[in-house]
Amino acid sequence: MQSSFKKILEGYQAFRKNYALGDQSIMKYLSDYGQQPKIMVVSCCDSRVDPALILQCDPGDLFVVRNVANIVPPYEKDDAHHGTSAALEFGIQFLKIKHLILLGHSQCGGIQALLDGHDENKNDFIDSWVSLVKLDNVPTHNVDNYAKLALNRSYENCLNFPWIKDKVANDELRIHLWFFDIENGQIFAYSDIDKKYKPLDLNTF
Repeated sequence: MQSSFKKILEGYQAFRKNYALGDQSIMKYLSDYGQQPKIMVVSCCDSRVDPALILQCDPGDLFVVRNVANIVPPYEKDDAHHGTSAALEFGIQFLKIKHLILLGHSQCGGIQALLDGHDENKNDFIDSWVSLVKLDNVPTHNVDNYAKLALNRSYENCLNFPWIKDKVANDELRIHLWFFDIENGQIFAYSDIDKKYKPLDLNTF
């Protein structure tokens, strides 16, 4: 445990050296001019799936919200607390992002919890949260296949947000469904034409 904590302190020192020191530093630029990302990512909390690392981005490149199982919840305008929905609103309405990536991944613990079934005494929040992407009459209990289907459910939920639906319809926003395979470090993108996930084609953008 101590070695892990020492590693992050050494990482902080490297970050300061590479990004924060000097008048021409990235962090000074971002402080002076603010953030202007064009890409937002909804990703899982899983420690193996860091969007900035996978995509090799600098500070300011991505606007990221992470939650268990990278879920976009349904649009619910009420007095409850909606962290992911608030992040979507900030990114899309205020930062004017142009690309929204829903980034699922293999071996997802949140999806596995959903497949294992509901137990009221097991946890306080997780089962209720992942039930948002519960699918009826799905002939699979493979966690990776289910995670891909859950991404499609999150996409459907996105389009229930009126300001997301409008921007997609007006070609002001593109939504991408990506699935990251942890074992081989590869991203698969959902193809509307083929209705399946295929290796990410770097020449399609």
